[in-house]
Amino acid sequence: MGEGRYIVVDLGKTLSKVSLWTGDGRILNRQVRPNAAVEEGGLRRLDVHAIGHWLIGALAEYADHPVEAIIPVGHGAAVVALVDDHMAFLPLDYEQDLSAHHLAEYRAERDAFALTGSPALPGGLNLGAQLYLLEQVYPAAMARATLVPWAQYWAWFLCGEARSEITTLGCHSDLWHPEAKSFSPLADRKGWGERFAPFAHAGEQIGFLRRAIADQSGLSARVAVHAGMHDSNAALLAARSCGELSSGDATILSTGTWFVAMRSPEQGEATPSLPEGRDCLVNVDVDGRPVPSARFMGGREIETVAGPEAVRVDHGPDQSRLLAAVENFAGLGTMILPTFAPGNGPFAHAKGEWLGAQPSRLERSAGACIYAALVADASLDLIGAKERILVEGRFAAAAVFVRSLARLRPDLNVCTSPAHIDASFGALCAIDRRIAPGAPLHAVAPLDVDLETYRTKWRAAIADRIGSGAAR
Repeated sequence: MGEGRYIVVDLGKTLSKVSLWTGDGRILNRQVRPNAAVEEGGLRRLDVHAIGHWLIGALAEYADHPVEAIIPVGHGAAVVALVDDHMAFLPLDYEQDLSAHHLAEYRAERDAFALTGSPALPGGLNLGAQLYLLEQVYPAAMARATLVPWAQYWAWFLCGEARSEITTLGCHSDLWHPEAKSFSPLADRKGWGERFAPFAHAGEQIGFLRRAIADQSGLSARVAVHAGMHDSNAALLAARSCGELSSGDATILSTGTWFVAMRSPEQGEATPSLPEGRDCLVNVDVDGRPVPSARFMGGREIETVAGPEAVRVDHGPDQSRLLAAVENFAGLGTMILPTFAPGNGPFAHAKGEWLGAQPSRLERSAGACIYAALVADASLDLIGAKERILVEGRFAAAAVFVRSLARLRPDLNVCTSPAHIDASFGALCAIDRRIAPGAPLHAVAPLDVDLETYRTKWRAAIADRIGSGAAR
């Protein structure tokens, strides 16, 4: 990469972020905006117009820098329909529920989990479910539309070129057949595959900044725009840029609203068989290889469990107090049972509840982190994680969470990164695979608390409620 500056646009579910980077992977600035859903036509939508307005203003903050390129990353559960080179309607928020009738009709048409690696997920988390609903609501527009995934919509917004990209379409969409590296039979039967824009590699330059956006932001119209990719897959690519994780079997646990564990197996190893119904899936990495994965709504659950008056679990100055509260929490005999994000995670059909004494505000936040570590531990079991794991994202800074995970997983070398080894860094790696972090990873010290016995009791309590098979 050149000596100039690079901008990454990261459009997540909860937050939109724009960051400025040097060509060798050093972050210089980051701007953040909380997202909000809007309603149109009785359906929950993504607030594209507000995000776009903010984005142009955020780009303007970097007008005095020698910006050479922009690349977007985004979550994998949104699709935009373009008609006559315009957005035909606001895309759905994936938390929009389908009616029981539509959902039953759609699920009758889905391909088998064994073929797509896409589990049946609630709301619109399967892109196919969104497309099915949109064809009912907008039949004329959908018949003519060019479809683009969420990250690639923002590439189109910036440069006017419509593209698709494999990591998003290979992400619990129902639309991809990972082993065949092609659209799924469902996508072919419904004619959806042929409506998606042509494919580009995530790091491929697809155009230059639109003149109107260049004028509004003050950036050059010669700024290159790259296709972009799915955010969790970008985090996986970032992890693989670390020397300690560049070869062999390694897992990344990307943390935010969603906690996504993605295992990159040893080269040539077959994709393991994953259980359907426990929020396991097969992602697809930037090179099209299957990636066994498991997820749960960890960030959402931590906030729910800790409560509105909670001590923020990733706030640096509070880490020593939170660590000190762990032993008190464990000593209370209190347990937090899954799940507080119904329909998601390895215990999707369980109902979240507290057992035992109610802890203090500080102990409640520490307990939320132990709870998240226990659920993460179960997810890692499901995908066969081994050897090494990098925890990245917001909750890598939550000492109780990462140290609890290290105690629960003595078989894994659990580490975090001192640098910004996250989805935005991974987007830069998509442009130039030679980029590497400037500092080694940090090994996480296990908590000095007996969580193994606690885990045995926790899983037994779950088994009492939902059955032993789903509690393992």
